[in-house]
Amino acid sequence: MAQLLYSMIVSLDGYAVAAEGDLGRGAEDPEVHTFIGDLFRPVGTYLYGRRMYETMVFWETAHTAPDAPPHIVGYARDWQAVDKVVYSTTLGSVSSARTRIERTFDPDAVRRLKEGADRDLTVDGPHLAAQAIAAGLVDEYHLFVTTSAVGGGTRFFPDGVRLDLDLVDQRRFDSGLLYARYRPR
Repeated sequence: MAQLLYSMIVSLDGYAVAAEGDLGRGAEDPEVHTFIGDLFRPVGTYLYGRRMYETMVFWETAHTAPDAPPHIVGYARDWQAVDKVVYSTTLGSVSSARTRIERTFDPDAVRRLKEGADRDLTVDGPHLAAQAIAAGLVDEYHLFVTTSAVGGGTRFFPDGVRLDLDLVDQRRFDSGLLYARYRPR
C-alpha cells in the first residue's frame, strides 16, 4: 500500500502560508530544490487543493523558459509525469496534463487510492491536508523550515488535532533551511 505524505515549506513559526509576504529565505536554493526533486520523484499522485494547484501549475511550462537552470527543468519534467487530483468546488477546468478535478474530499476514496497505488501520494495545501490529517490518512510529514518567523497566516498543522510524531530524518542546508521528516507514533 502506498503512503500519503504531507509536505510544505513552512516558516520558523509553523505557517505554510504567510499572512503577508513570503515564508522567508532558504527554499530558493538550488541545493534545496534538487533535494526536494529527488525526494519526491518516486511519488505517483499529487492531491491538491485549488490554491495549491494554481501555484504548482507553473511547473507545466517552467521547462520552456530559455534561462531555466537544470534543477528547474528536471523538477518540471518530474511534475508533469505525475497524476494530479485537484479538490475544488469552484475550479471549472485544469490547465495541466494528467490532472482531474474532484468536487469533494472523500477520505474513503483517498484510502482506496492509497490501497491501490504502487507509488506514494502527496497531499499539498494546508486546508486539504487538514482534512486528510483529521481522517487519519497522513503517513509522513515533511517540513522544510525557513529562517523566518512570519507572525501569522495559515498554519502547517491544523488547530484542534494532536499528533505525536517520531523524527525519522533531518537535514540542514547551507541556506539555513531545515528539513525534518516525521511519522506518527
